[in-house]
Amino acid sequence: QVRLEESGGGSVQPGGSLRLVCAEGQYTAIGSCMAWFRQAPGKEREGVASIDSTGRTQYSHSAKGRFTISHDNAKNIMYLQMNSLKPEDTAMYYCAAARSPLGGNWCTREAIYTYWGQGTQVTVSF
Repeated sequence: QVRLEESGGGSVQPGGSLRLVCAEGQYTAIGSCMAWFRQAPGKEREGVASIDSTGRTQYSHSAKGRFTISHDNAKNIMYLQMNSLKPEDTAMYYCAAARSPLGGNWCTREAIYTYWGQGTQVTVSF
């Protein structure tokens, strides 16, 4: 059974940084898309960043230049380093995984993801 578990969320001031961690347990990322999504209160869930098994990454417009997604294949852990955080980054952040023969932009599609974590809350405020 695939179990994804996020951690690393918290409360920070604008301009601060957080690193989110997604522990994948026994799930292997080989041949997979992995991604971070977020959902703010009253808003739809949106993609933040994705990475495929070759290491190609994709970012949303809001995340580009501030966030970095990475994956440690040896540890089965995915990270999201978030810098220069803004109040509008406040949301529940979820990690997700999907078996996929395709990568790159394909990994940005929310519909392909079948495995989800429970989420970790990120709050950015003074």
